[in-house]
Amino acid sequence: MRNEFARNLDLAQAKIQYDEQCKKVLGDKNILSWIMQRTVSEYAGVSREEIMKCIEGEPEIGSRRVNPGETNASRIAGLSNEDKVNEEGTIFYDIRFLAWIPKSREKIRLIINVEAQKKYYAGYSLTTRGVFYGARMISAQLGTEFEIPEYDKIKKVYSIWICMNAPKYIGNAISEYKLEKTDLIPGIPDRRKEYDKLSIVMVCLNTKKETDDQFLGILQTLFNTELPEKEKKDRLEQEYEIQMENGFGKELSLMCNLSDTVEERGIEKGIEKGIEKGIEQGKLEMLFSLVRDHILSSADAAKRVGMSEVDFVSLMQKGTRGQVPLENGQK
Repeated sequence: MRNEFARNLDLAQAKIQYDEQCKKVLGDKNILSWIMQRTVSEYAGVSREEIMKCIEGEPEIGSRRVNPGETNASRIAGLSNEDKVNEEGTIFYDIRFLAWIPKSREKIRLIINVEAQKKYYAGYSLTTRGVFYGARMISAQLGTEFEIPEYDKIKKVYSIWICMNAPKYIGNAISEYKLEKTDLIPGIPDRRKEYDKLSIVMVCLNTKKETDDQFLGILQTLFNTELPEKEKKDRLEQEYEIQMENGFGKELSLMCNLSDTVEERGIEKGIEKGIEKGIEQGKLEMLFSLVRDHILSSADAAKRVGMSEVDFVSLMQKGTRGQVPLENGQK
C-alpha cells in the first residue's frame, strides 16, 4: 500500500493538470467571445464572430516570462501571463490577452485578464485581489504601451474572475467594480475616457442551481463535474452553438478526463486511509484482547503501538466499558 505522501502527490498533480486544462478551455476564443460579450461593456451588442476577430493573436495561457519595461514585450500575440516588477514580486495570470475595440475611430486596445477560481473565499477577498491584478496590469504598461509623461496612452484593463463554486447565498450572479466620478463641489467636466481605465468583474457560479441566463448556463455546463462528457458536449453544441471542432472538443475531453482522475484519486485516497484506520483499529483490539487474556503485558502492548502504558490502559478501559476492567497493577 502506497504511503500517504505518494497519494497526496498524485492527487495534487492531478488537480494541477485539471486546473491548467480549465484555463485552456476558458482561453478558447469561442468561450472568450461569450465572456467578453457579457462582461466587457465595449463589446455589448457585438456579435461573437466579430468579437473573436478583435482578439489579437492567441491568448497567453503559458509561462513565458516578460518583465515590464522591456519594449519588445508580447504586444502582438497576446501578452505574457507573468508580470514581474522589481521589489513587488511576480504575478502569474491564468489568461491574459489584447483585444481591439470594435467600430472605434482610432485603434484602441484593451488588456483583458480572465481568472478561474474554485473557491469564492480563499482566506481573502477575490474582489480585492482583482483590484491588485488590475492595478498591476496598468503599472506594467510603463515602457511597453506608454512612457512618462504620456499617461493618456494607458490602456484600459479588465480583470474577470470566474468563481466555479460560489456560496449558495450568492448563487449565479455577475458584478462589476469600476471607477466612477463623484462631485464633491461641481464644476470639473466629466471626461470618462480619462479615468475609465480599470474594471473588475466577478462571475459567480452555482452548478447546483439552475439558471435562465444563457452566459451563466454555458459556464455551468463547462464546469459541472457531475455532467457526463457526452451530455456536456451535446448541450454546448445544441443549446449554445459551440462547435467541438478546431481542437476545442479535444481540450474539453481532456478536462473531463482529468476531472474524473481527480475524483477517482480522491476516492482512492479516502479508501486507503479508511483501510489503514481499520487496520490500526483492528491491531488495537487484538492487543486489548491479548492483555485481557494475560498473554501480553500492557507495557509490551503499549510499546507495539508507540504509546505510553498509561495512555494504552486508559484507551483500553474506554473501549471496554461494560466489560470487566483491568485489575490494579495487572500487567
